[in-house]
Amino acid sequence: MSIGNAIILGLVQGIAEFLPISSSGHLSILQNLFGLSGLESNLFFDVLLHIGTLVAILFAYWSDIAQMAKEVLAMLRGETSVVVGGKRRPLYYARMFLLICVATLPLALIVPINDYIDILSGKTGFVGIALILTACILLVSDKMEQGNKSAKDSLFKDALLIGLCQCVATLPGISRSGVTISAGIATGHRREYAVKFSLLMSIPAVLAATLLELVKAIKAGIDVSLIPAYLVGMVVAMISGVFSIRVIRTIAKRGGFGGFAHYCLLAGVLTIVLTLVF
Repeated sequence: MSIGNAIILGLVQGIAEFLPISSSGHLSILQNLFGLSGLESNLFFDVLLHIGTLVAILFAYWSDIAQMAKEVLAMLRGETSVVVGGKRRPLYYARMFLLICVATLPLALIVPINDYIDILSGKTGFVGIALILTACILLVSDKMEQGNKSAKDSLFKDALLIGLCQCVATLPGISRSGVTISAGIATGHRREYAVKFSLLMSIPAVLAATLLELVKAIKAGIDVSLIPAYLVGMVVAMISGVFSIRVIRTIAKRGGFGGFAHYCLLAGVLTIVLTLVF
């Protein structure tokens, strides 16, 4: 793998992981239609890219993560409230942590079929159809009226539903952020909170995927000579990931995701056409 390839794949991973356009779908297209070698034969590079995006989330939401840790410890001590800004309030962030745990549970359903999902990454026709489906989901979510729910009044059944949607998003071409944010809006949450919850709940998902890929990478063997290129790709994924998180948070405040829907629709149609031609 060249450093140029590593930079391109790092950019795609960092940008598409958080924007609702499917990183797995775009990486599949680059590899299968444009011959850009990378993840398929370099599993360790895949691990480092996921680490890069994980660091991006930790950087962007460090204050929320720190507050969750603080309130979870308070909850374990038997406390029911915390002092913030001189005022006492319930443990909203501890509740958010529990909601994230509930949303993560459905991922256990994916473990037995993970290898079959990997096979789909090589089928660009499927990826194209999935991108079109992502576009439809985003268009529908834009028509929904956002609710007022946040961590303090979100229900555990809401978290479970969002978690099930995250399972569907393991299919290449289905945007994880797009589907889970749309599910958050559909269950009556504020758009900004839906974005925050979607990105925070990706932490255990990304961590689990990274550990699984690390085991596979160790078994397959790691080419030490390629580590410099791998590290460049990881840093690019991290920096571009931070940028894309800021973009999606800004867009969530100002409006919907119609632009991303049109992009996914165009990308999906072009992918199907190119698959049929080549």
